Amino acid sequence: MATYTATARNFAAASENKIHSDEIAQRFGFTGALVPGVAVFGHLSAPLTQRYGERWLTRSWVTTRFLKPAYDGDTLSLTDSEGDMQSISVECRNAAEIVLATATCTLESTQPEPAPQAYVRGSGPPASRTEITWEAVRLNEPFATYSWQPDMIHNLEYAARVEDDAPLFGDGVLHPHAILSQANQALVRRFIMPAWIHTGSEIRFRKLLRVDDAIEVRAVPIDKWERRGHQFLKLYVAYALTDEIATEVFHTAIFRVAG
Repeated sequence: MATYTATARNFAAASENKIHSDEIAQRFGFTGALVPGVAVFGHLSAPLTQRYGERWLTRSWVTTRFLKPAYDGDTLSLTDSEGDMQSISVECRNAAEIVLATATCTLESTQPEPAPQAYVRGSGPPASRTEITWEAVRLNEPFATYSWQPDMIHNLEYAARVEDDAPLFGDGVLHPHAILSQANQALVRRFIMPAWIHTGSEIRFRKLLRVDDAIEVRAVPIDKWERRGHQFLKLYVAYALTDEIATEVFHTAIFRVAG
């Protein structure tokens, strides 16, 4: 067992998602602006890299859950506990010892075939983005595909935001913070999202993604539901290199927060 420390930072204060602003977050009952879940995942990923190096970004199944908000300036403690040689779990706690988020990573010797949605390409983008509503989320209707070619500046910025100076990211391996953040981008390219909360993701890493890779991003909503007044969706996102699926993300968010 090892413990790492880091400082949470809200780099999304100027984003369209106003849950990252103090004013709107406080209206929903939070202490202040929420640090993005993808950034918390970036912190959670550091012990995985320490343990496995780049191996976990080539053949693994990762489940991450965001249980309580992290706020700008929070001191985070990241503690890993090894289940066996092929599995590791990490908890993220704040200074009050409250568990904010978890991640579990299992290295896979064999992997299932990609989901059928991985090979579906959406048509051209709509004439304009529309604000997300229950009716607007149409299950199994793919979003327009698009290309993403991250450069080294982009990669190092995302690593720096979560205080990760592991050498492999300076050598061009795409940082997991950047990888998961692109699933957010797939959603906001399609919809105007005034205030929403990322609650968790399941990620299957199949092939190492690197700086300057020409990545095709394919996304489709696969589920939606209501609970306690919140409206949720699950978005499936695939990153393809030519026609080889490198990463799959099952991305869950509250897209309409209860009153």
